[in-house]
Amino acid sequence: MAEESFQEKSEQATPKRKEDARKKGQVARSAELSSVAIMAVGLLALWGLGGYMYNHLRLLMVGVFTEGMTIDLDPLTIRPHLHSWLSQYAATVAPMAILLVVGAVAVNVAQVGILVSGEALTPKGDRISPLSGIKRIISKKGLVELVKGLFKVGIVAYVAYLTISSEFEQILSFVDMEVGQIFGISGGLILTLGFRVVLLLLLLAILDYAFQRWDYEKNLRMTKQEVKEELKQQEGDPMIRSRVRALQREMSQRRMMDDVGQADVVVTNPTHIAVALKYDPTGMDAPLVLAKGQRLVAEKIKELARQAGVPLVENKPLARALFKAVQIGQEIPEELFRATAEVLAFVFGLKGRRRGQMAPAR
Repeated sequence: MAEESFQEKSEQATPKRKEDARKKGQVARSAELSSVAIMAVGLLALWGLGGYMYNHLRLLMVGVFTEGMTIDLDPLTIRPHLHSWLSQYAATVAPMAILLVVGAVAVNVAQVGILVSGEALTPKGDRISPLSGIKRIISKKGLVELVKGLFKVGIVAYVAYLTISSEFEQILSFVDMEVGQIFGISGGLILTLGFRVVLLLLLLAILDYAFQRWDYEKNLRMTKQEVKEELKQQEGDPMIRSRVRALQREMSQRRMMDDVGQADVVVTNPTHIAVALKYDPTGMDAPLVLAKGQRLVAEKIKELARQAGVPLVENKPLARALFKAVQIGQEIPEELFRATAEVLAFVFGLKGRRRGQMAPAR
């Protein structure tokens, strides 16, 4: 076992190992990609639905403050008014909320597919342990995440600086503008900045997802011994498999021996090979091999044939040809029709059967 622990994990993870890891909730997933995708959907929704939301919220606020000044609010009248205001607000923000939910679901399904894992939600002591949390923070992965976070903050700040500095003169002119103009220009500037930041973060998130997939595959790699052990578990112990195959052969041979009594003739070598044939002109296109065997099996076939009164016919070339060319339960090939027909005609003649000339039709 000590030797196995030092083996290099050089083998790709097997499908079973990946499936087991997936059941535990271990998948290649980038949380950053999910966050950035939701941000992108939010910005696009804001860009497309901003006018609609602004107009409806403006009308709602005007209505709320207007009614609030003209109506008497008391415990009996405030409830329907609140219901009306909240319904209008929900109808205004619902399209954007729906788009955000759909975007969040879509990006996660795109990364890991449809996955429901209760094991990932099972409470574990190391997840709530302060010591384990500190270890995760100061670990190599924690330091990498810290560097990534600082890099993203720095690059986002730089993009924000470039965007705002390019519009600095227009921002200074806000002192001479009306509130509506300021809101319009500010909204456009915020959307521009948002799209630039999202595009930049999206590029970083795609790189992070590629890294997460690489790291996931690396962590799932297996040693050669682990692959062998898994294969053994899937296929079973070699001794058990061998025993099962032996039992299957024994059962198959027993069924074959039971069919010998139904044969019309057994063609022999005469001592090494025996092939039992059956032919019914009314229901078969060609003679059928019911049983065949060599040496001890051949002797057993001949013994059973004698007990059942099945004729034994010695024909060395035909016996060898049938044994090599035809499997049990198959019809004989066309090139053996003539030789087989002569043997069957001889046997049927001995039995006094008048079946006419045998001519298997294809």
